[in-house]
Amino acid sequence: MKTLEKLERMFREGKITRREFLAKASAFGIATVMSTAILGSKANAAAPKKGGRLRIGMQGGSTSDTMDPAKFNDIYQQMTTMGFLRNPLVEIDNQGNAVPDLAESFEAKPDAKTWVFDLRKGAEFHNGKNVDADDVIFSIKRHQDEELASQIRTLVKPIKAFKKDGPNRVIFELEGANADFPYILAETRTPIVPAGTTNFEDVMGTGGYQLTSYEPGVRTLAKRFPNYYKDDRAHFDEIEVIIMPDVNARTVALKTGQVDVINRPDRKTAHLLGRAPKLQLVNVPGGLLYTFPMLCDTPPYDNVDVRLALKYSVDRKKLLDTVLRGYGVLGNDHPIAPIVKFSATDLPQRDYDPDKARFHLKKAGLEGQTFKLHTADAAFAGAVDASMLWQGQAKKAGIDVEVVREPVDGYWDNVWNKKGWSACFWFARVTADWMFTMAYAADAPANDMHWKHERFNKLLVEARGELDQKKRKEMYHEMQQIVRDEGGVIIPIIANMLDAASTKVKFDKPAGNQELDGLRICERWWFA
Repeated sequence: MKTLEKLERMFREGKITRREFLAKASAFGIATVMSTAILGSKANAAAPKKGGRLRIGMQGGSTSDTMDPAKFNDIYQQMTTMGFLRNPLVEIDNQGNAVPDLAESFEAKPDAKTWVFDLRKGAEFHNGKNVDADDVIFSIKRHQDEELASQIRTLVKPIKAFKKDGPNRVIFELEGANADFPYILAETRTPIVPAGTTNFEDVMGTGGYQLTSYEPGVRTLAKRFPNYYKDDRAHFDEIEVIIMPDVNARTVALKTGQVDVINRPDRKTAHLLGRAPKLQLVNVPGGLLYTFPMLCDTPPYDNVDVRLALKYSVDRKKLLDTVLRGYGVLGNDHPIAPIVKFSATDLPQRDYDPDKARFHLKKAGLEGQTFKLHTADAAFAGAVDASMLWQGQAKKAGIDVEVVREPVDGYWDNVWNKKGWSACFWFARVTADWMFTMAYAADAPANDMHWKHERFNKLLVEARGELDQKKRKEMYHEMQQIVRDEGGVIIPIIANMLDAASTKVKFDKPAGNQELDGLRICERWWFA
């Protein structure tokens, strides 16, 4: 622990930045024990300006939204967890490190099967109640309930015991070793709520802002919570989120000063926003996966040759140039983005190959079959354009794709994970295990391919508990190849995180794990 003490002293003395502290701690293998009292220090940076109302024009949000974390689907709901209205135990910083949030510190026992979390003393819910161990246990344990059908049930299922050690300590005992466990407790669906909560719509949270008014799918207004436990966060007086499904409406609102920030600007014209004198483009290399899942238990997508035919029928480079305008990289039909540790970047890139597409379609015996691709720009900005381009590309391979344009409102409830083939997006999780466990495991509620693969699932468990990094890398490499060649998802392109804002809005090196600075825009950004 002498190394940690030395780093702490250097940080307090201003000799290294907070980011350097985390990087050096991680390099020495001590990143799992970090005090928020240290990380919250202002010794190294001037305090940003306080005040003003931040207005966000946002794609995401629906009239069918719920504030129950177990049922979150769209990006707006998930943002409410990230220091806006609520908080999880752990935060992902802008370098992908897991650092304390509502937890004050966390530590693993040597076998990585037992994790001890100490909570911040004095952290309050908006009603004045202090957060305690009972709240943490209730908030995480409820996701294990099969009837609740939480999308993170498979992530928290391996927790075999929750132990309360006094009011401010929770001990998690796992079924097997998991070196990545703190990352799970940073998931957008793991905010801490008061124990016994049944009405989630009143959003009783710990976030930097307290709900003032809320109309699902329309508008949210919140005011700064005066007793927020982070003195160096939540700089605005108020937050206003206006749901704007149409990208043109969002862009006009930004240009005319009706809003200060928008997410998902039109990538075809994003470069023009970056040139405007009072606007800025926030372009962060990341892992926004543009995916097209096929239900593997639904004909004709239960045939691996059909899936391969469709994988070879898309011109990825054309989509990258046309839909993303270069703001991203090629996808290779597995979900571990190049920015994520253990990404199998050496796998041969799958290219557009009409002859191979035709071969696999013939092998499946489905020549002349029409494949319906259900799509809407609710999935991602440009999803309809991408689908239309794909339709023409597939035609050259003799594959008939019918593009079915679905309503934006209700897309995630009525189309995704229900239609045989649809458009979707995923943020690349910061660990391979997190991504695979949440959406690719056989029993994952968010497995939007309905895909089950015995070898893959065996490797998933083994890799999670493997502490030898070389062996772990080999396992994840094989898993990515299995998904690429046998899975039911097509991932043609991976987008950078792209937002746009007024130049009066300031920030410090946004995170690339999710849009809007890891969804923490409300507590991390400020006005000049």
